Amino acid sequence: MRDNIIHWLETHQQSCFYRKYLGIECPGCGMQRSFIELLKGNFGESIILYPALIPTLILIILLALHLIFKFKNGATALKYLFIFNASIVVLNYIYKLLTH
Repeated sequence: MRDNIIHWLETHQQSCFYRKYLGIECPGCGMQRSFIELLKGNFGESIILYPALIPTLILIILLALHLIFKFKNGATALKYLFIFNASIVVLNYIYKLLTH
């Protein structure tokens, strides 16, 4: 079943609007490919393709858990994790712009 999901995701990837019409990558370019590699178990390749994917997934899970269980310092943890995530996205985007 996992292979069917991976195959479906690989055949139904959306093209990036920015890349298609402007010729430059957007800050989210690579997230789909990174997610597919993560599902395949290729953690290293996933991080290389889009370093912010795993922290983003952790942020979403922590957000859902905080909404359900109302952790005492959950909002603070979410705030710092969001700042960390945003920093990774921005730094990765700058790196892509400078190297590609």
